[in-house]
Amino acid sequence: MDAAAADERLDRAFMALADPVRRSILARLSRGPATVTELAEPFDITTQAVSKHIQVLESAGLVTRSRDAQRRPVHLDAAALETLTEWIDRYRLIHEQRFRRLDALLASADGGDAAASAEQD
Repeated sequence: MDAAAADERLDRAFMALADPVRRSILARLSRGPATVTELAEPFDITTQAVSKHIQVLESAGLVTRSRDAQRRPVHLDAAALETLTEWIDRYRLIHEQRFRRLDALLASADGGDAAASAEQD
């Protein structure tokens, strides 16, 4: 997958995750597959609305559907979530390193001030 396609997929996934209903659906699917009717139970919206949310999640590559006789369970695509986590972790680690350097700099500056104060006393 080229960089532009990867960026587009990330954009779709993060846009899908921006909605609280879709995040709740993913949280439920983390416990196992479910049908649209089962996913709609906790919400005060129609199954048709939940189905549209699932379509957005499917388009973002976060869920898949299968056929099991008359049932069409929705499944969480854990690998897609792992890709998002890896992207977030990359930037989290960069910022953590920056904060560690800042902490070290502040600690050394603080230590220098403490030594100077002790000499003046």
